[in-house]
Amino acid sequence: MRIRATVAAVSGALALSALVVPAAQAADGSSSISPADLSKAARALHATSGKSAFRSSAAAAEGEPYALDLTFSGVKINNGKPIVVGTTNHVSVPVTYTVTHGADVNIHAEDFLMDVDIYRGSYDNPSGLQIGDDWPTCTDTSTTVASCKGTIDIYPQDQDFGLINADATTWKAEGYAFAFNGQDPNSPDFDVTKVGVTSQDGLGTTKLQRYSKLTVNAAPEPVKKGKTITVTGALTRANWEDHKYHGYTKQSVQLQFRKKSSSTYTTLKTITSDSSGNLKTTTTAKEDGYFRYAFLGTTTTPAVNATGDFVDVQ
Repeated sequence: MRIRATVAAVSGALALSALVVPAAQAADGSSSISPADLSKAARALHATSGKSAFRSSAAAAEGEPYALDLTFSGVKINNGKPIVVGTTNHVSVPVTYTVTHGADVNIHAEDFLMDVDIYRGSYDNPSGLQIGDDWPTCTDTSTTVASCKGTIDIYPQDQDFGLINADATTWKAEGYAFAFNGQDPNSPDFDVTKVGVTSQDGLGTTKLQRYSKLTVNAAPEPVKKGKTITVTGALTRANWEDHKYHGYTKQSVQLQFRKKSSSTYTTLKTITSDSSGNLKTTTTAKEDGYFRYAFLGTTTTPAVNATGDFVDVQ
C-alpha cells in the first residue's frame, strides 16, 4: 500500500530531490514514494515550466527534467458514476485509462511511477486531492500503448485527505508520470536532466456526493379500508465535518405505493422535508401494499429510496 502523506509544494529540481529514493522498495515490492509527493512535484514542475511542456530532451535547459513522451486518454472514474461517501467507511472506486508513450519509455521499470488522481480547485493550487492506495497496473496492447487500471481511495476522516462538506462537488482528473531512469534524487550524483516528467490536466471529471438515508413508517397497522394512514419518515445525509447524519431540509420527496401483488411503485404525491429533514403526510387506506418515500437526488446528494413499509388493509 502506498504511503498517504503530503509534503510542502516545492519547485524545479528541489521537487524531485525532496522525494524518497525511487529504487528503495517496500517489502511488498511497492515504491516508498508517496503519490501525494509525486502529484505535488509534478504540479510544481509544471508551474515552473510556465504551464507548458517540460523542456525538450533535445534542447535541455540546465537543471530541468526532460519532457516525457507519454499521454493519457480515455480516463473513466467509477465507471462514469458519482462517488458516494458516508461518514466513516473507506470508499474505493475504479479508474481506467489508456497511456500512449514513446518506444523508448519503459512504463514497467521499477523506478517509473505514474498515476491518475482527482482534485478540486485550481490545478497548480488545488483545495482538495484524492488518490489511490495502490499504484495502477498496466497491460500492453502494443509496444507504445497500454491499458491501465487503478483506484481512487477516499477516507472521509483521514487526517490529510479527509472531506469537508464543500467537497460535494465536481472534481477534475489529472495524470502524471515520472521516469527516473536509474537516477537517485538522494544521491550527490543525481542528474535531474536524465529524469523524464509529464503531467496532463483536463482528463475528465467526476462528482463526490454525500451519502443519503431515507426512512418510512406507515401507521396504523393494520388499518380498515377507507381510514387515514399517516406516513412519517426522515431524509438525512452525511456531514463530512462532524461525521454524523443530519436532516436534509426543504427537499422534495415522493410518497409511493406498491400493491401487494405488484413489483412496481406508483407516486401518490410529492411533499417537502421540514427544517429537520422530517417527512409527514397522510393518505387513504385502499388495499394491502407497501408505502415508501423516494428522493430523486441533487448534485451533492444521491437518490435514495426507503425500504417499503407494508400495511394490511382490512
